[in-house]
Amino acid sequence: MGIKKSLILIHIQNSMSLNKGVHKENLSDNIFLWGMVLSMFVWGLSWASGKLLSRYASPNIIAFYRFTFTFISMYFVVKWSKADFRIARSGYVSLLKAALVLALYSFLFFKGLSLGNAGAGGVLVTILNPIISYFIMLLLKKRIPDLKEFLGLFLGLIAGFVLLSLWSDWEKVFLAGNIYFLLASFSWAILSVFTSKSADYGSPLAFSFWMYGLSALLSMIFIDFSSAFSLLRSADLTFWLNLFYSSTITTAFATTFYFIATTKIGASKASSFIFLVPFSATLGAWFILGEIPMWNTLLGGLIGILAVYVLNQKKKAY
Repeated sequence: MGIKKSLILIHIQNSMSLNKGVHKENLSDNIFLWGMVLSMFVWGLSWASGKLLSRYASPNIIAFYRFTFTFISMYFVVKWSKADFRIARSGYVSLLKAALVLALYSFLFFKGLSLGNAGAGGVLVTILNPIISYFIMLLLKKRIPDLKEFLGLFLGLIAGFVLLSLWSDWEKVFLAGNIYFLLASFSWAILSVFTSKSADYGSPLAFSFWMYGLSALLSMIFIDFSSAFSLLRSADLTFWLNLFYSSTITTAFATTFYFIATTKIGASKASSFIFLVPFSATLGAWFILGEIPMWNTLLGGLIGILAVYVLNQKKKAY
């Protein structure tokens, strides 16, 4: 009987340890889920903020200042987290590729905003991002999506169709600035693939830190220094507040959290959260730029949220 009781106690202890592990895992998953939702809301507001910044200087200059301030902000983030700044030599090539793609994305982002509307750009880029990213990962893994994934991506496409009200005028996709938004979607999807491997070379925070620094150097090559210094002398409070939001709040924190999430849940799943951005981008454009949202914007945003929910449902074990 003593042996039997001991075995029962061991079984109970193992069960309690297993339950604690499951609880911690679920808590960690919930933190990542809510963190991603908050990051997407911050991203949504960045489209209106970026539109305001695009009025001050050329895309290259704005991108350079944004990367520079982000690089400085990321230094304190890495120090605060006590992460190692070092990156493995095997990751140098991937780091350079990621910096090149990020610099390209930022240029396309501000160039599109200088020509087009923040609301339209926020919808177009963020709806296409997860779809393109998913299919890139699909090709890399050489597999076909299951029914749930098909449904989630299909809902994402429907959300974009409704948000842009393409049934009335499909040529809206090709309005001024949208071609840059389309190219930005492709570049961001490729960037997500690079950052999903960042944990293989060291801390994802350190990878992001050096990536922003290299992107600043790459952007600096193409700027007009006289115009860049002139902007610093004439910049007003609106410029500095939006630059702080764009570089520190949006990029150093929200985007970095996204990059870390790609290492935890994968690029394709992390990208699915981008379906939430059009809704918050529209709200931001309404409050900041005075763009009044239409019924299709609200409906499309809700469908996008549903797409995120479907794509992030775990498979049931039978």
